[in-house]
Amino acid sequence: MRKLPVLALAAFCALGAIAEWHFPEKYTGPVTPTTDTTWHADILPGYEARYVNQGEAFDGPCRSTIVRKLAPRKSKRAFLYIHGFNDYFFQKEMGERFVDSGYNFYAVDLRRYGRSWEPWQYPFNIRDQKEYFADIDSALAQIRRDGNIDITLGGHSTGGLTVAYFAASRGYSTGVQRVVTDSPFLEWNFSPFMRNVAAPVIGWLGKAFPNSKIKQGHCDGYAYSLLKEFHGEWEYNTDWKMIYSPPVTYSWVGAINRAQSELMKNAKNIVVPILVMHSSRKIDGCNWEPVFQTGDAVLDPAMLQARGEKLGHIREVCTIDSGLHDLILSESPHREAAYDTIFSFIRRH
Repeated sequence: MRKLPVLALAAFCALGAIAEWHFPEKYTGPVTPTTDTTWHADILPGYEARYVNQGEAFDGPCRSTIVRKLAPRKSKRAFLYIHGFNDYFFQKEMGERFVDSGYNFYAVDLRRYGRSWEPWQYPFNIRDQKEYFADIDSALAQIRRDGNIDITLGGHSTGGLTVAYFAASRGYSTGVQRVVTDSPFLEWNFSPFMRNVAAPVIGWLGKAFPNSKIKQGHCDGYAYSLLKEFHGEWEYNTDWKMIYSPPVTYSWVGAINRAQSELMKNAKNIVVPILVMHSSRKIDGCNWEPVFQTGDAVLDPAMLQARGEKLGHIREVCTIDSGLHDLILSESPHREAAYDTIFSFIRRH
């Protein structure tokens, strides 16, 4: 999102620049709701998945996807994972770590992401972060039907924002025992002027021009630090988790702004224990260099620390030394530190 501030101001000063999105071109085929919601073998070996018909949204029929891997021995403990922006669930190792530790593991591909993305939908688009609450509720209902009574809700980046917002909005009706966040998107990684003026202006414009777009920076530093074909350890579908993020809509910016603001206004409504993890350093830049393997190239950990300390009544805000933005995708020693922090938090709470 390095280009957002400049283009936000440009849009504010010149409404004539507003354009409708096409990705890569407007879809003209049939638009049909998902009817097959049975379990099937997932794209990840050893996992299974099923679609959930989420009804009609602003852009037509939409669905979410529940992915699960059950522990070999009967367990009533579960972990539910919510991915971030320009993302989907591909972290096979993560599920295996939980299953090996005696937890049933679940993940959701949110509407317009990954397994759930339909061809008529603009990727990752949203008009209200609360739309995702239905996707979470569907997964929690499945988890309870599977016999789980101790549930941890986890999320990364925008997923971390979403699960914290979910807990703040639901209060005593959250329906989980604890919340775990991995570099949650609690604040924009911009200057005060850009955070407090430019981004809110774009969010306001999104009410009139929801599908107008803001181009992202053509930066490869973070993606190259993850992908095995470059400098990372991981393989994933780059049509679903793109090397270069597509433009974001004005309505998406507005949804993030409102969620961040409402979360902080209602931070004390989080009644379950919450863990906020972040890296030890911020990485600036665009194109990959070795320093990208040593910190967060997306958000500012200092901002996450400050906002994280205001969430809930029972909280732990922890620094993972040299962790990447997605801490569980960091190099081995730092990844292990993140897992140790998560499991220790669950045991204590």
